[in-house]
Amino acid sequence: MGHDADIVLPHVPGHELAGTIAAVGAGVSGWHVGDRVTTPFICACGECEQCREGNQQVCPNQLQPGFNYWGSFAEYVAVPYAAVNLVRLPDDMDFATAAGLGCRFATSFRAVHQVGQVNAGERVAIFGCGGVGLSAVMIASALGAEVVAIDTNPEALTLAREYGAAHTIQAPAAPMAQAPGAPTAPPSVVDPAGGPYVASVVEQLRDLGGAHVTIDALGSSDIVQQSLQSLRPRGRHVQIGLLPAGVQLDVGRLISQELTWLGSHGMPAHAYPEMLTLVATGNLNPTRLVTRTITLDETPAALAALSEGTPPGVTIITP
Repeated sequence: MGHDADIVLPHVPGHELAGTIAAVGAGVSGWHVGDRVTTPFICACGECEQCREGNQQVCPNQLQPGFNYWGSFAEYVAVPYAAVNLVRLPDDMDFATAAGLGCRFATSFRAVHQVGQVNAGERVAIFGCGGVGLSAVMIASALGAEVVAIDTNPEALTLAREYGAAHTIQAPAAPMAQAPGAPTAPPSVVDPAGGPYVASVVEQLRDLGGAHVTIDALGSSDIVQQSLQSLRPRGRHVQIGLLPAGVQLDVGRLISQELTWLGSHGMPAHAYPEMLTLVATGNLNPTRLVTRTITLDETPAALAALSEGTPPGVTIITP
């Protein structure tokens, strides 16, 4: 939509992909035409200090398909620095499932398991049940957590319950007005039709006993404030959703309750085997997240329709 200054039109988006290698560049070893692969959406350089330490997800020289070069909403897409970015797919994994691993599922896996370090028995509140949030619901539930899913869309919450959420909370469609970035007390929510008082998201989470871990899978200043207000003492907040406009944190609460704020950005290729093993054993089933398949020709209209709302689940494009 032109909000990212780094994108110059015409442009091909798409940062989650899976397919078969059609050509191999000079200097690439270990990979061959016909190999079935996927890749993280962060294509790291493999040579900088962060890459040498295994932190390719924060490589300062990273390239991202669909963002700073043409992406995967096409018949072909390039994968740079193939040696550190390609992931070999199991023979029995279909491309539709594998494509969703590049960002939303792998990002959620690392955020929940490796960054948030969610443990069995903990209560995890996940704000936003799009592709990333629903993936986080499935992963946290598989780890034995008590998952609370929060979204404005009742259809998304239905899917969240199917994927393992123990509780769901329907958030109001529009937050109360507030000064930009300013922390607010949790608002009281009244049904627009004049119905009875409905407890706020924060109040409902507190009634459950508060959250050990909160996850913002959408990216919203309002969600950040609700997340911090919902945490139990010494709780952990994991920020996945981007916050282009920034956010003003309630640092006093962070200090007094000894809360932890954690950022999580993708997952490097070398960390995929643990996730793929859990998929192969049936402990995780990302195939269930796919709710719609469309063609390349249908993609422009589907992208434009996102301005009116996001359909529940994951949409796969088949070239």
